[in-house]
Amino acid sequence: MPIRPVLSRTTTAAALAAIGLGLTLSGCAPAVDVAPAAQSNDPRCAPVMIALPHDLAGLTKRTTTSQSTAAWGEPSAAVLRCGVKPPGPTTERCVSVNGVDWIAVQEKSTWRLTTYGRTPAVELLLDTSRAASSTVLVELASPVASLPRSHQCLDVRDAQLPSQQG
Repeated sequence: MPIRPVLSRTTTAAALAAIGLGLTLSGCAPAVDVAPAAQSNDPRCAPVMIALPHDLAGLTKRTTTSQSTAAWGEPSAAVLRCGVKPPGPTTERCVSVNGVDWIAVQEKSTWRLTTYGRTPAVELLLDTSRAASSTVLVELASPVASLPRSHQCLDVRDAQLPSQQG
């Protein structure tokens, strides 16, 4: 008789372990394949990456395949890369959110937002049909603001234009 209860406990323990493992594995989404930026190993990216929120505009952060990258949502609605080449002066739309300037370029169904005046630069690809850009940029402002600021966006009214002489 004592053999049967031992087998039952062993079988029960194995079954519970298998169920637990199955539940754990079924809840894991695959890592998001993100190409690293050219300067992704810049040590100034580390504080940015550590300070990124777990949830961004209600989207949960996912594991990525590359250093200095992050993604939120399934499928990914926001993908961030630190260490992209800082953009030079541009006529593209520039928005300032909580002291961080972003160059905003619409591409097909997403927006490409790249920090302006910070080195290394941060790039964000955002599906605005799934996450509001205003919310996302507010939530990213604090982590990104840790990067040194060297320039800022100017409004056309701020530009020094030669005066016309008649």
